[in-house]
Amino acid sequence: MGPSGSGKSTFLHCAAGLDRPTSGEVWLGQTELSGLSENRLTRLRRERVGFVFQAYNLLSALTVQDNITMPLRLSGTAVDREWAEQVVGRVGMAERLHHRPAELSGGQQQRAAVARALITRPELVLADEPTGALDSRSGAQVLSLLRESADELGQTVLMVTHDPVAASYAQNVLFLADGRLVDSLGAPTPAAVAERISRLGER
Repeated sequence: MGPSGSGKSTFLHCAAGLDRPTSGEVWLGQTELSGLSENRLTRLRRERVGFVFQAYNLLSALTVQDNITMPLRLSGTAVDREWAEQVVGRVGMAERLHHRPAELSGGQQQRAAVARALITRPELVLADEPTGALDSRSGAQVLSLLRESADELGQTVLMVTHDPVAASYAQNVLFLADGRLVDSLGAPTPAAVAERISRLGER
């Protein structure tokens, strides 16, 4: 979390290997990213990182099922039917697999996007304002899914958000200002997060 221009998106891009930091190192598990070629970075992102974007980024010409399994097809990996059913069930989209994105609500599109992020069993899920375009009920469903993926599947979820309620689903909240980590909060509540954010504005 942090004010506009604090470096949140840059931090997320560096964590994904989309941007290279001017100094320091970025590690995903035992892999240091700065020395990897673009081809190896692309493969690493495809196999070990899942992305959830505010704008969903579903392909309008494809069904929900094809959108969810797209990362596997791009990497030439066979679909694990049992795992796919589990992921689809977890996001509550089993009845919508043959629909196209235009036939879904915003919350349903985002749940499909979460399923797409989880289908490869990534080590890291990066979520950039994943609830920014959703109503509170749909947002809560998506946040619960991300929380469950961390608790039950052992994945790391790194989320950028401006919303103290969304941040309260996290284990830890890191606060950025002017490109630097300036504060952190464990076991966050919406009120505690809002209070810390207000203090950042006084810096």
